[in-house]
Amino acid sequence: MAGPGDTPRPPGSGGDPAGDAGYGGDGEHPPRMGFFTDTSVCIGCKACEVACKEWNTIPEDGLDLTGMSYDNSGGLGASTWRHVAFIEQTKPVGHAHADVDHSHVDVLALAAQGSDTPPGDAAITPTTPGTERTGTGHGAGAGDADGNGDGRGELRWLMSSDVCKHCTHAACLDVCPTGSLFRTEFGTVVVQEDICNGCGYCVPACPYGVIEQRPHDGRAFKCTMCYDRLGAGQEPACAKACPTDSIQFGPLEELRVRAQERVDQLREAGVSDARLYGHDPEDGVGGDGAFFLLLDEPEVYGLPPDPQVTTRDLPAMWRHAGAAALTLLGGLAAVFAAHGRNSAPARRFWR
Repeated sequence: MAGPGDTPRPPGSGGDPAGDAGYGGDGEHPPRMGFFTDTSVCIGCKACEVACKEWNTIPEDGLDLTGMSYDNSGGLGASTWRHVAFIEQTKPVGHAHADVDHSHVDVLALAAQGSDTPPGDAAITPTTPGTERTGTGHGAGAGDADGNGDGRGELRWLMSSDVCKHCTHAACLDVCPTGSLFRTEFGTVVVQEDICNGCGYCVPACPYGVIEQRPHDGRAFKCTMCYDRLGAGQEPACAKACPTDSIQFGPLEELRVRAQERVDQLREAGVSDARLYGHDPEDGVGGDGAFFLLLDEPEVYGLPPDPQVTTRDLPAMWRHAGAAALTLLGGLAAVFAAHGRNSAPARRFWR
């Protein structure tokens, strides 16, 4: 059942979007649910993309390689509600080196030979705590005891599964004229496709460029955080399918605490670029319902560095428009009143 939409308000003015939308106060509705995506353990398998499409019966949308990476879906859209970005860099993770030439290495011969990696070290990654400092890891980017690297890791891959942010102050809700977009009791934002009239107002309203209209249809589509599964007490399909727990689902406040602990852990391991994105309730959208741990600047991942709710000035705009309309009506009334006074003597003269 659709709940009422949000009322535009400045960022940081409310931490209970479901309550603000009319579902009652704390304890009268479920806790706000969300996603925490830890990009440091994303392996780019795209299981989340596949699970999302399968569960929500989303049509195939091209799957064309861009020529810039192994990414074959390009970005979020009406038919891609989860998108795993592949970003190739010549920048090291932690203490790893990024300037080692491997052009002479026969990777096929090495693969046939085997790695001789001990089973206990098989799961070590460049961001495994202690890997860079102790030199015990055998994964790409592992460092030696002096933190100088082991001659591996000339490139690094940044992989991140992007999704709708389910903003606390969602501009798409503010501009939707039909109520197709609504806030759920879980604090998420959902599109009702059967009510959408295809006006497209929500598309430019989204500060992240997430929502999109489907070609040859015109209606808007985006992630629903598997609203049907939440109602049945299940986690979203993407989080269920993620093999590394890069996508974590749960009560938003618990996820924020867990995310900060993970950042602290990575920084202790020498990954100084680790940071959270979208977790702050005081940011330009009041905090996101889906936030991220990043290993570089947000722009590297195609995310805006300082997102702002695009309807933040809407109340003031309506006030100014109302004042202008009243001024115009007052001016017209004064003109008609003056015209009536000036024409009265003329009528008496002609009599």
